[in-house]
Amino acid sequence: MPKVDAKPGPFAFDLDSTALLVIDMQRDFLMPGGFGESLGNDVSRLRRTIEPLAALMTAWRARNLPIIHTREGHLPDLSDCPPAKLNRGAPSMRIGDPGAFGRILIRGEYGHDIIDELQPLDGELVIDKPGKGAFYATDLHKTLAGKSSLVVTGVTTEVCVHTTVREANDRGYECLVLADCVGSYFPEFQQAGLEMIAAQGGIFGWVAESPALIAALEEQR
Repeated sequence: MPKVDAKPGPFAFDLDSTALLVIDMQRDFLMPGGFGESLGNDVSRLRRTIEPLAALMTAWRARNLPIIHTREGHLPDLSDCPPAKLNRGAPSMRIGDPGAFGRILIRGEYGHDIIDELQPLDGELVIDKPGKGAFYATDLHKTLAGKSSLVVTGVTTEVCVHTTVREANDRGYECLVLADCVGSYFPEFQQAGLEMIAAQGGIFGWVAESPALIAALEEQR
């Protein structure tokens, strides 16, 4: 069984029961000029995850292991977007409003899709989620039948990543979060978010760097 050097201790996992989860690596969040940047955020803080995540996905695919991608967004008529979420943000920069890459966080728009560098391959599952957590109002739990461990990557650390890890924890999954493959617009949130996951003996999971996981995969060849 592979083991990864992690906090608070080694993370052991069975290849046959583990999936890689890539959360919301979407143009609206990561591309210069997009929705995220329009809110005053520095998208380079998210884009630093692209290179290590691409390397991890290459290693993961080489072992024919499952990758599940998620995209946060809503139906064009916004029927799946509750008012409490719809009314957040500046009046002219809310979900469904026109943005640089189409209507903001609307399924089918250019900005809603995953960035070119990390596009899913044929056969890799893409789950469209209306909430921050990947389990809310989706078939993810059913899709993961037979899996007990998740390698969690994506953005943002303190919002969609954290929410998903908490949801997964409550459903019995062991989660390994890769620090260099998750990102936040806020450095202090990045640090605190990762510390919260591994605190108290791994209350929500484990935290490691992607090269440690890639090395563990190579050792299994």
